[in-house]
Amino acid sequence: MNIILKVLLSVFIFSACQNSQSQSEYSFYLGTYTNGDSKGIYKLEMDADGKMKMLGLAAETKNPSFLAFANNQTTLLAINEVSLDNNMGTLESYLLNDSLELVSRKASGGANPCFVAANKKGEVLVANYSGGNVGYLKVSNEGNLSELLDVQQHVGSGTYTNQQNEAHAHSVWFQPNSERIVAVDLGTNELMFSKIETEKKKLVEDFNDRIQLKDGAGPRHMTFHPNGNYAFVINELDNTISSFQIEDEKFKLIDNTTTLPIDFKEKSYTADIHISKDGKFLYGSNRGHNSIVIFEVGEKAELSLVGHESTRGDWPRNFNLSPDGKFLIVANQNSNNLVCFSRDEKTGTLTFVDEIKASSPVCILFKN
Repeated sequence: MNIILKVLLSVFIFSACQNSQSQSEYSFYLGTYTNGDSKGIYKLEMDADGKMKMLGLAAETKNPSFLAFANNQTTLLAINEVSLDNNMGTLESYLLNDSLELVSRKASGGANPCFVAANKKGEVLVANYSGGNVGYLKVSNEGNLSELLDVQQHVGSGTYTNQQNEAHAHSVWFQPNSERIVAVDLGTNELMFSKIETEKKKLVEDFNDRIQLKDGAGPRHMTFHPNGNYAFVINELDNTISSFQIEDEKFKLIDNTTTLPIDFKEKSYTADIHISKDGKFLYGSNRGHNSIVIFEVGEKAELSLVGHESTRGDWPRNFNLSPDGKFLIVANQNSNNLVCFSRDEKTGTLTFVDEIKASSPVCILFKN
């Protein structure tokens, strides 16, 4: 073998090793509630075997209960789930360095924000739970948040006592392959569809395209099938998943599926939902039953129960799949622990790997 070939081979092997290493090491940020020992947003890492390590406090801030990336993961967005004197919560932006560097903090549009999402255009949407509305902002390439550009107020109620007496926007999503926005309101028991009028800086709702869910469902979070043809909404109050087919951007209900075992009669409330990148398995968290429910997803989005995996803790709120889909980490809010499971990509089943303590953990955000 001549010298040039040897050099090229060495470069190839080195590059392959570097790629292998980057794919087998993970870092993630943890959002928390700060009414206990937690101080804000934490950074952790996980090795190729799923063993987690706490790196420490990345940013001190109040109740950063939901996190999202913007600007190709160079900016981190964090809501502050609070209600200030002006009946507003706040939204923060951070640059990702060795620690998180605060760039800006702006009003979220309503009290107790609980969700934030950003798209590639730098458009940012915040769901304000107590405010019952969605706030619209923009984030610059440098990570600066604009002032509030618009607030879309939800009006209505559902049939479930207390939690559906008024609007409670719980999440808001940019619909894939579409200009549409989907707001999920637990209080009004609806999915609401809107578009952003960029020039007018307004959220414009399509009032003819609302979806009312089953009485008392309480929609909370959602996920889209990788093929863009299906969506799944997890309902907090009646512990179900509503499956939808998407045709010409419109949602059509397929089925409602329980997340709990048939013989379980105690109180439980769902929280989060994620689908595997290949679209074959769907996962949801049950707070009360304290489990992750696992479904196999059929060709037409029919859900077949695989089983329930104990989260080894109390009140599993958010969870997330690692970027390569090999692991699932769940945040048990009340028992103050994170639990990592390896995921069988053929069967969808979960196997316990590791556990680590964390105070009031509620949101896990992996960095690719």
